[in-house]
Amino acid sequence: MQNGKKFAILGGGNIGMSIAYGLAKSKTFAKQDIMISRLSSQPIKDIEEAGFKATHDNIEAIKESDFILLAVQPRQYEGLLNEIKNDLNAKKHTIISVISAIGIDEIEKFIGTDFSITRIMPNTAISICESMTCLCSKDINSAGFEEVKSIFEKLGVILVIDEKLMSAATVLGACGIAYFLRVIRAASQGGIQVGFHANEAHLIAAQTAKGATALLLDKGSHPEQEIDKVTTPLGLTIKGLNEMEHYGLSSAIIRGIVHSYNEIDKLNK
Repeated sequence: MQNGKKFAILGGGNIGMSIAYGLAKSKTFAKQDIMISRLSSQPIKDIEEAGFKATHDNIEAIKESDFILLAVQPRQYEGLLNEIKNDLNAKKHTIISVISAIGIDEIEKFIGTDFSITRIMPNTAISICESMTCLCSKDINSAGFEEVKSIFEKLGVILVIDEKLMSAATVLGACGIAYFLRVIRAASQGGIQVGFHANEAHLIAAQTAKGATALLLDKGSHPEQEIDKVTTPLGLTIKGLNEMEHYGLSSAIIRGIVHSYNEIDKLNK
């Protein structure tokens, strides 16, 4: 638990709420030390019912907090920073941004260069402390960055990267969770077609995917090494894999990732 420090999340959407749940689940922050703000047009009752503090007032949220997470849409960031910049204090506030396609330089244009600013790119599995979170900062040796790292390494796996790779991290790590979920969904649909009930097929597909991932992470092996262990000559596995490749499985996934990457610059327009 952070010793007496408080965390503000400006933007209580899907990723903002996922981070809030992860912070609480990991016991990094108590729920009462997490303040979440939303637009005045959006309800906050659900946030309060979940045990967090909630407000429509961004200034109120930052005044009570030490860490400030910017979690709004790219098109909203200028308005947000203009609203809060005069109430920010570089000696007190550590800035964390999860805003896609908005660089540290662009944030500094509004709030100045005195702040410790870290960009992060997690995915929604952060809510259960299983995120892949990429981080970058202009000063990776600063005390502020070390504090941010210590927070997010409790919410899954972290990787410090160059800022130029943040767009790629967004596609592979954040968007990527949807890509893998779609593959699991397709596998479960195939399972239904060959005889399983929907709930059974879903369980088998999801647990098999979890096992495949654990093989790579726990053993440090390459996917093809593990594939070779289950593809015997004339066997069912290689026949199925080859049929999938004939219909473009690998190329479709690669094309999807590259297409998302090529679209990312449009986010802040």
